[in-house]
Amino acid sequence: MIKVLVGSRNPVKIESTKIAFEKYFGECEVIGIDVNSNVPAQPVNKETFDGARNRALELLQINEAKNFEADYFVGIEGGIMETYNIWFSFGCMCIIDNKQKTSFGTSPLFPLPDTVISRLLNGEELGDVIDKMYEKENTKQNLGAIGYLTNGIMDRTELYVSGIVTALIPFANPNLF
Repeated sequence: MIKVLVGSRNPVKIESTKIAFEKYFGECEVIGIDVNSNVPAQPVNKETFDGARNRALELLQINEAKNFEADYFVGIEGGIMETYNIWFSFGCMCIIDNKQKTSFGTSPLFPLPDTVISRLLNGEELGDVIDKMYEKENTKQNLGAIGYLTNGIMDRTELYVSGIVTALIPFANPNLF
């Protein structure tokens, strides 16, 4: 059975990783470990990719130092990006294996309203903004912004599974990558 370390104790990130990896590898052990992304709390554009990679790299170092014998290291970072004058939210996933092969994937992009973007660009984090807008607590460990903006049609777990599945493509097709 493969062992996967995820750079967070957020249950959404752990469950998303488990679901995606089991699609490729069957039953696996997934362990969440808090690590730093070393990017702002609300990453913008390339910072989102940097944060995901930083999380995966820190897990690789922890694995070597503590001899966890994990096979894969997953960094997940939620961020925002602008393209075509539209601001989108998305999740970026970086997966590194125990041979240091690295791959990235992203969730689907989804648009954010201007009122949310202005708050994010002023330093607030998307989860906190959504909590205030919908008078909820800790939405980023539940439905996430996507859950509220899609009226419950998609939740944050489903959003992240797609990004992890795509980040696993090079590992599932080693003859091509």
